[in-house]
Amino acid sequence: MSPTCADEGRVARAEAAYLGLAVGDALGATVEFLTPREIRSQYGVHRELRGGGWLRLRPGQVTDDTTMALALGQAILADGGAVAPLSCARAFDAWMRAKPVDIGNTVRRNLVGFRRSGDPCAPASEHDAGNGAAMRVLPVALALLDGDDAAIRAAVRAQAHVTHHNPVSDAASEFLCLAAADFVRGETLRQVYRRRIRPLLSGWPQFSYKGRRRENPSGWIVETLQAVLQALMETDSFEACLINVTNRGGDADTTGAIAGVLAGPLYGLSAIPPRWLRVLDAATREACRSQARALLSLPRRA
Repeated sequence: MSPTCADEGRVARAEAAYLGLAVGDALGATVEFLTPREIRSQYGVHRELRGGGWLRLRPGQVTDDTTMALALGQAILADGGAVAPLSCARAFDAWMRAKPVDIGNTVRRNLVGFRRSGDPCAPASEHDAGNGAAMRVLPVALALLDGDDAAIRAAVRAQAHVTHHNPVSDAASEFLCLAAADFVRGETLRQVYRRRIRPLLSGWPQFSYKGRRRENPSGWIVETLQAVLQALMETDSFEACLINVTNRGGDADTTGAIAGVLAGPLYGLSAIPPRWLRVLDAATREACRSQARALLSLPRRA
C-alpha cells in the first residue's frame, strides 16, 4: 500500500526534526561557551555552519546532542519500539566507550555508576537538572508518536533516569518530547502553546520565558528551555529561530539542538536552509534521515 499524503507529511516533518537537531547542534557548537558580546565581536551575527569553537570541530560536525539521540534511537529500534532502561543504559555506555567528541559531567558520572552497579536508573539527585536528558528525547517522540501522553511520559523517564534522575529534568524532557510529537503530527504553534507550553508554565513556573531575555544560557535545563521558548515564540522561521537561540551563546549547541527539534517539524523540511544541509556532516545527515523513517515505521508505537 502506498503512503498517504498525511503519512508523507509526517515522514518529512520527522526528518525535519532530526535534521533540525543536527544542524542546530552544529551551528551552536561554534559559539558554545561564548557570551553574546563575544559572538558579535567575532562573527557579527553567527549564521553559518563554520565549525571551530572550543572543540575545534569540522564545519557541519555535531556533538553529543545528536550522537546521543542517534544512540538512543538505535536502542529503541533494536527493542522493536520499546524504551527499556537497561537497553538505553547499554547504548549510552557503548556511546561513551566510543569516545564522543564531548560528554556532559552528569552523563559521564552516572554512566560510570551504571558500569559499577549494573542498575540503569541513576540515584535521584537535586543537582542533576541539566539538559542532557532533554536534548536526546526525539527518538522517543517518533517511536511513540501515536501513543497516549502517559505512555510517552513514562518512556521519556525510562531513558532520562539513566543519567538524569531529577523532577525538573523530567518535566522539561516530557514537555519537549510531547511538543515535538505534536509538531510532527502537524499541529501549529498556537495549538502547541495551548496544549503544552501553557500547562508547562502553569505547573512549573520556573520555566517562564516571558520578561528578561535569557542570554548566555547555562546547561541548567531551566535556562536552556527559557532560551529555546523565547527563540521559538519570537521568530517566524526555522532559520531565524536557530540564529536567535545560538547567538545567545552559553550552552549553544544544546539550545540550538533542542530549538531545531521543535522548529524543524513546525516549519517543515523545506524550511531548513539548503546551505546548512549541504555543510552538515554527510554520514550524520543520512543517519538522521534513515533513523527518522525507521522509527516512524515501527509496527507499534503505543
